[in-house]
Amino acid sequence: VSYIGQDCREIPEHLGRDCGHFAKRLDLSFNLLRSLEGLSAFRSLEELILDNNLLGDDLVLPRLPRLHTLTLNKNQITDLECLLDHLAEVTPALEYLSLLGNVACPNELVSLEKDEEDYKRYRCFVLHKLPDLKFLDARKVTRQEREEASVRGAFMKVVKPKVSSEDVAASPESHYTPLPSASRELTSHRGVLGKCRYVYYGKNSEGNRFIRDDQL
Repeated sequence: VSYIGQDCREIPEHLGRDCGHFAKRLDLSFNLLRSLEGLSAFRSLEELILDNNLLGDDLVLPRLPRLHTLTLNKNQITDLECLLDHLAEVTPALEYLSLLGNVACPNELVSLEKDEEDYKRYRCFVLHKLPDLKFLDARKVTRQEREEASVRGAFMKVVKPKVSSEDVAASPESHYTPLPSASRELTSHRGVLGKCRYVYYGKNSEGNRFIRDDQL
């Protein structure tokens, strides 16, 4: 069943009603899907094409026990681990997966800052989570990749640091320093007077107190 380029934001109810009971291959590419609600009518799917949509990290698939091919190229998926955990649960027969064009798949299609090493680590982590895959993206899974994934795949997860709103609002010049403002210039050699909120009275250490001349 092909429903390509219809600009639909959700899977039409009539599509599942009319075709869900017999469809083995469903192509919903080049639409505006943000949700896969309605896919539960397609219980016999073996291939699902969802390329060029607006699917994000809240993607939810129904359980599809026969699905062996899933392509999610050029969507808005950023959380790789969340997606892989979900696929491991609902698509136990999955053998072919393609995630090219998503932030979760680090390569030059997404960012020029990514290189082949980033992509190798990504493949290793995916195969650690989904060890039965035979193809990942446009490349067949090799025995060497499978062996490396079983040994090191769990350590290949890339965690992006969380940026707080305060960090975003702060300008590059507003770096924190414990020194008074007058001492921040490296070329300034003037003395600096600072104030302290704490006062030590020396009540428990009278022997160390300074004694004035008129107290002798």
